[in-house]
Amino acid sequence: QVQLVESGGGLVQAGGSLRLSCVASGRTFSSYTMGWFRQTPGKEREFVGRMTWSGGSTHYADSIEGRFTISRDNAKNTVYLQMNSLKPEDTAVYYCAAAFRRFTATQGDEYDYWGQGTQVTVSS
Repeated sequence: QVQLVESGGGLVQAGGSLRLSCVASGRTFSSYTMGWFRQTPGKEREFVGRMTWSGGSTHYADSIEGRFTISRDNAKNTVYLQMNSLKPEDTAVYYCAAAFRRFTATQGDEYDYWGQGTQVTVSS
């Protein structure tokens, strides 16, 4: 059974940083793309970025403007989302997701598994 568990959310002031973690379990993820999404009430889920687990190739949404970085620790089966220069508009619930053999996945319906989400709140 695949399980994705996010952590690391919280309250931070504008301009600050947070690092979110996503621990993946239940299978070998070398053929998966790991994505990060975010959602605020009343808005559609938004793609943030993705990384292919095997090759480490990354791709980010234009709205991120180079402020976020995705990385992974194979030994810990964990994917990270480092968020710097946070803005109030980054406030959302952030989700980790896994897509099997969809190496360019940017849409939510391309992902097979989802975590429960972690709240990030950026105060002005």
